[in-house]
Amino acid sequence: MSRDAEFVRQWIHAFADRIEENKALLTRLDSAIGDGDHGQNMVRGLRAARQSIEDDDIAGTLRKVAMSVISKTGGASGPLYGTFFLDAGRNAAGETIELSDWASMMRAGLDGVQRRGKADAGEKTMVDALVPAIEALEDAASSDSTWPEALQNAASAAQEGMEATTPMVATKGRASYLGERSAGHQDPGATSTYHLFAAAVDANKTWQS
Repeated sequence: MSRDAEFVRQWIHAFADRIEENKALLTRLDSAIGDGDHGQNMVRGLRAARQSIEDDDIAGTLRKVAMSVISKTGGASGPLYGTFFLDAGRNAAGETIELSDWASMMRAGLDGVQRRGKADAGEKTMVDALVPAIEALEDAASSDSTWPEALQNAASAAQEGMEATTPMVATKGRASYLGERSAGHQDPGATSTYHLFAAAVDANKTWQS
């Protein structure tokens, strides 16, 4: 069964809820290897995104989310997440989307993040959670998995990618200034990205109810 703009809106609300709940954790993680503001910045951006969502189509919804995140989220997170949502929305296929469309949208978002951030997997950034999550989505779409299966697989892959950042030495972003001292700390951007995909699982449950 296809999904619609209401699913996308519920996804954004669920993501905002998760970031609010994990604000302290994100702040603690970012304090260890960054500026310590990732939690607050993400909360501020997603609160604005919540307020911007109306009865638009999928592309329009994600465009408004992107603009809110870019304008209200400080640091590097605003441009990166904003680009993700904007490019994902540009690849939305009409009023409803199939699982393959969702996978293509998420791939477009990843491409945008990598284009803007110049980061690859293994460099201790949000890309380390994005890449495995989207690969899991694409695998699920190509094997005719159900939406719940695909979204859960993506969230699990994002979690594994997030956890894998702990022993890494950062070579991109603020954490790269620490060199070897960045090892031993989970990346905050990868952590918020995990919640992005876990939020899709939450939203799907709400959308189905």
